[in-house]
Amino acid sequence: MFTTDVEADLPLLLAADLDAAFPCVVERYTDVVYSVALRLVRSPAEAEEVAQDTFIRAHRALEDYPPERRRGMRLRPWLARIALNLARNRLRRGHHGEVALDDFVEATSAAPRSHEPAEIAERREAGRYWQGLLATLPESQRVAVALRHVDGLSYAEVAETLDRPIGTVKSHVHRGVRQLRDRHERQARQHLAREETRS
Repeated sequence: MFTTDVEADLPLLLAADLDAAFPCVVERYTDVVYSVALRLVRSPAEAEEVAQDTFIRAHRALEDYPPERRRGMRLRPWLARIALNLARNRLRRGHHGEVALDDFVEATSAAPRSHEPAEIAERREAGRYWQGLLATLPESQRVAVALRHVDGLSYAEVAETLDRPIGTVKSHVHRGVRQLRDRHERQARQHLAREETRS
């Protein structure tokens, strides 16, 4: 009945025994749910709260779903969408947690953790730079680019998460990436010009 593909097996496990399978769902999808939340609320502590709320909401919803509906679910985009909606609701209610930039960069960095001070500093600096560029994009592009290229969702999953046509999602991702590339190249040219002026 089950395969070696966890993504495919979890809906089957949920259909068979929700309470026994749900901890596996939490373990499997905590990173993506937390990442989606953090991208909007910008506070690691608030993102953790959103992630917890996401899994509470998800469990309650699954309790009401019949087994056949659980069996056919695409969990990653479904959970990402719940997290996205909860994070947006939190922002609308005026929750803007204070967060140190270093904490935000450290929390959002996908790079392997190192305890070497030079590597930590370099990773944080790169994180600041790219998070700064990403923050300049309109929300529709920022969220789409992050879901696709940071969180690793497929275009179909991003479209499902955002409840947008896949063509719209591809357009937002393409435009967002192009703007990031253009801004990166512009900043690189400005940096080079400053260095040449100093020489």
